[in-house]
Amino acid sequence: MKPDWKHDIDMDWSLMLDRDGVINRRIIDGYVTSWSEFEFLPGVLEALRILAQRFKYIFIITNQQGVGKGLMTMEQVDEVHDRMCEAIEEQGGRIDGILVCPQLADEPDNYRKPNPQMAFMAQEIAPDLDLNRCIMVGDSLSDIEFGRNAGTRTVFIGTDEHLADDHFDSLLQFSQEFAS
Repeated sequence: MKPDWKHDIDMDWSLMLDRDGVINRRIIDGYVTSWSEFEFLPGVLEALRILAQRFKYIFIITNQQGVGKGLMTMEQVDEVHDRMCEAIEEQGGRIDGILVCPQLADEPDNYRKPNPQMAFMAQEIAPDLDLNRCIMVGDSLSDIEFGRNAGTRTVFIGTDEHLADDHFDSLLQFSQEFAS
């Protein structure tokens, strides 16, 4: 990211956040199938409180292939998301929408990331969402490719930036960049 890039960000900018690995602890080779398996990553609730004051919209964009595999239902995913949003709101944060792709990766015409379809779905929820004034924050190459395909800026959470515009160790570190 260019050093002055953050200064271009104002309240007209929006965020798209991956869920597993950015918001909550990723279960390696598994899926969060219930609230009891969901664990916020350190600093995420504080980060979302900061980000809620700085960005117009905050969407979660998540592939949940476990539904397509029959390991969980959309109702279970929705329950996890409802409880997650309650916890976020209790700490002063907000999520304006959650877009989920339950399809299997090998399904033809699926809209999983890196396909940008969920970004366009977010625009249906918030018609004034400008993808050119949006940042996709993720922890995988498909998240970064999704952002690029949708026309957003990209931020990688982790140590390998995957050609993102910038990278941070955590969502909290990213939020602190925009706290001022």
